Amino acid sequence: MSNKQLRVTLVKSKHGRLENHKQCVAGLGLRRMHQSRIVLDTPENRGMINKVSYLLKVEEV
Repeated sequence: MSNKQLRVTLVKSKHGRLENHKQCVAGLGLRRMHQSRIVLDTPENRGMINKVSYLLKVEEV
């Protein structure tokens, strides 16, 4: 298991988006615009990131 981490930042608003996209953003631990979280690089997190990639900025840490 790799210990790679990703910094995800919400750069676009989640308001007015599809409900399951809002839930993906919440699942990544993001609540406000320009908030960043460091998450593990797991298939589950990658799936959520890919689904809402148009709202996020992702960087490797």
